[in-house]
Amino acid sequence: MITKRIIPCLDVKDGRVVKGVNFKSLGDVDSPVALAKRYSECGADELVFYDITASAEGRALFTDILCETAKSVFIPLTVGGGINTVNDFDRVLKCGADKVSVNSGAIRDPSLVYEAAKLYGSQCVVLSCDIMRQNGKFCVFSKGGRESTGLEAIEWIKRCVGSGAGEVVVNSIDTDGVKRGFDIELLNAVCSAVSVPVIASGGAGCIEDFIDLFKQVPDIDAGLAASVFHFKEVDIGELKREMYKNGIPVRM
Repeated sequence: MITKRIIPCLDVKDGRVVKGVNFKSLGDVDSPVALAKRYSECGADELVFYDITASAEGRALFTDILCETAKSVFIPLTVGGGINTVNDFDRVLKCGADKVSVNSGAIRDPSLVYEAAKLYGSQCVVLSCDIMRQNGKFCVFSKGGRESTGLEAIEWIKRCVGSGAGEVVVNSIDTDGVKRGFDIELLNAVCSAVSVPVIASGGAGCIEDFIDLFKQVPDIDAGLAASVFHFKEVDIGELKREMYKNGIPVRM
């Protein structure tokens, strides 16, 4: 049986890890290098590194801090932020990334997913979607959740998976940083629509939220969170022990 993954997320701005609520009011947390090393040593299954303002500022992802971070971890590393071309894929992979996450770049140029998958393989291409409800529909946002694209989320995800995306990160803007649980309705909708691994992001506040996630969305592959891990509100080792006790397959 495939184990469920626990993935801390480093949202990086100006070389520092930050965290907010509903993608707003960002506050300083720590150095990405220090946090990455901690997570690599404490049982995290993978790590995600997002340069969260690269797309909005129209620049390339900072590679110096990424290289430092990559050197400090011994678990798979997914990197995103400012990924607009296959050259950007190449650059971050050479900095130590194992997988590359694309969001706004794919919205601007949907062929990017296909071209990157053709060059590097679907397992390397992660579609990251920032999603918020608007008038009863799941809508895709770009530029770090700043701009509505007008795209319906489920159809967009299906399109990108059809083009070669090998994994999907579902970022719920509605539940981000609120710490009242994952967006179960949205996650079930995505898992029902695609057959590739789906990662849940946004809403974790305690261990029980992860247990609920894996029980209520049995097809979900991983739970991703930031502040509850950064501020040690949830200990990854303790979380995994509780998952095991609840019959959820997990790498101990």
